[in-house]
Amino acid sequence: MGRISFSCLFPASWHFSLSSQVLQRLMTPSLRQLVFIGLVLCLGGLLYLLLVTAKGHVSWIRKESHFHRHLARVTDVDATDTSNPNLNYGLVVDCGSSGSRVFVYCWPRHNGNPHELLDIRQMRDQHRKPVVMKIKPGISELAKTPEKASNYIFPLLSFAAQHIPKNKHQETPLYILCTAGMRILPESQQEALLEDLRTDIPVHFNFLFSDSHVEVISGKQEGVYAWIGINFVLGRFNHVHNDGEAGPELQGPGSDQQEVLVRKRTAGVLDMGGVSTQIAYEVPKTVSFASPQQEEVAKNLLAEFNLGCDAHRTEHVYRVYVSTFLGFGGNAARQRYEDSLIRNTAARNKLLDQHIGESAEYPLLDPCLPTDLQDEIGPSTQKLYLRGTGDFDQCRLILQPFLNRTNETQTSLSGIYQPTIDYNNSQFYGFSEFYYCTEDVLRMGGDYNASKYAHAAKSYCATQWKTLRERFDSGLYASHADLHRLKYQCFKSAWMYEVLHSGFSFPTNYKNLKTALLVYDKEVQWTLGAILYRTRFLPLRDMQQEALKGAHSHWRHSFSFVNNHYLFLACFFIVLLSIMLYLLRLRRFHRRAAQRCTPSSVPWLEEGLGSPTLPINL
Repeated sequence: MGRISFSCLFPASWHFSLSSQVLQRLMTPSLRQLVFIGLVLCLGGLLYLLLVTAKGHVSWIRKESHFHRHLARVTDVDATDTSNPNLNYGLVVDCGSSGSRVFVYCWPRHNGNPHELLDIRQMRDQHRKPVVMKIKPGISELAKTPEKASNYIFPLLSFAAQHIPKNKHQETPLYILCTAGMRILPESQQEALLEDLRTDIPVHFNFLFSDSHVEVISGKQEGVYAWIGINFVLGRFNHVHNDGEAGPELQGPGSDQQEVLVRKRTAGVLDMGGVSTQIAYEVPKTVSFASPQQEEVAKNLLAEFNLGCDAHRTEHVYRVYVSTFLGFGGNAARQRYEDSLIRNTAARNKLLDQHIGESAEYPLLDPCLPTDLQDEIGPSTQKLYLRGTGDFDQCRLILQPFLNRTNETQTSLSGIYQPTIDYNNSQFYGFSEFYYCTEDVLRMGGDYNASKYAHAAKSYCATQWKTLRERFDSGLYASHADLHRLKYQCFKSAWMYEVLHSGFSFPTNYKNLKTALLVYDKEVQWTLGAILYRTRFLPLRDMQQEALKGAHSHWRHSFSFVNNHYLFLACFFIVLLSIMLYLLRLRRFHRRAAQRCTPSSVPWLEEGLGSPTLPINL
């Protein structure tokens, strides 16, 4: 019986042999075996590709979807397509102290994913301008004539009604939210104005409107809405798993689950206006208190809310600290400072029988004004003359008592409770005066650096007023900077620095503060946060409709996924299998032809007998 032997002496000695029958079966497998092996390989390859690439593909689709939604939100400057039947609308009327404005928002149907929020954007008209209208004065001016409140609001609602398709009016929610001007009115006058709106608006307009849709909101609510709006535009509510952008691990407040949610780090908000200063930021679930009294105060400063449509899900549950400090705005602080100068100077002059500040020849030296700037403050009966010395550091020291700090731990301005901020893992945006102080004159808006800012402010204060005027006339400062800004830039620079670092206790090496006027070139109003929060349950309607589609939609999307991304691969394997079958058929034809033509001198090839041993040395 013939055999084929293999042997090797280097690098190791080994030897084996194969019989001709085994060799023949290995070299000439049957058609059934080849087909079976080919099918197994094809199915294995398809299964491997599905398992390995499907997860990456779905993750990529999710990231791309989030990116395009966020990109569309921040670069949305196209006119709103009012012919789109799947577009929904919402109205928010901001009744402020100086006037009222109506904002029109729109959003497409919710995609049915309970993890995502509504994609709300500001509506734009055919000229690509935001649909906004403002009227003056504020509604609080009608306190003595509340029956005129509805007539006062009607122009705003008529304007909005013209931009929203008429067939959408009855499903368009309308919210009328009143702020600072109404808060100072007696409760009886507030209620009289609101009742007139509740009674007359449903008669003249067909918007989705109920008694709870008109109210006077607190400063805390307004701060929360502003925080929501800014973080929404920044895309901080889009939770993308394992995208490398997650913030700290936060367990949703109020959750009984042990699961820790990893979500994007939200941004804190600092806003210094002319009258007040506000701070808002997210705090963890566990917050410590120095005393029971402090814990009681904190209840009015902490807001816990769920932005998600499902009350049982905690991924969009946030606990936010919000505090507003009246009298700590830039202009109000300057007024308090000037009142103090007038009062203290008068007392000192009377005590020492002096006349400092009573005339331009003997002015009071003010380190918070630019060098050699002359100013007059106070009423005509008690006028005080000032001359600036431009000493930034001295100005900061003089302003520290106006912060009203206390020795109690975890407090800020006026001794108000402030939860601990994780300065190593946080980010803040500073608006209004935080931006004006850094950009209008110093041209340092954007990333805040305390040492560079203090150096620039010190240099500005020490500069002669004459030189500053020449720079202003040459257009070296921001276009909206005026002489009032130039005069009080030194004071406001020092005040902002002290509020940030001494009041709110931000370290001077803090690197994650950005001062800004706009977010992605758009002014973000608190009304965006209000509409987002108040319409948070609307996705339930779309999700219920999606649930009716059920398995059919799932099968259709799954088939579409395989069809679109693996059709080419399947065709490739089919063609490859066809070629293999054709080659096998051709080989069988040639074998039969060869058997008919082979001479009988090689009987072991025909009879399947063993061949003589053929030594092969390697």
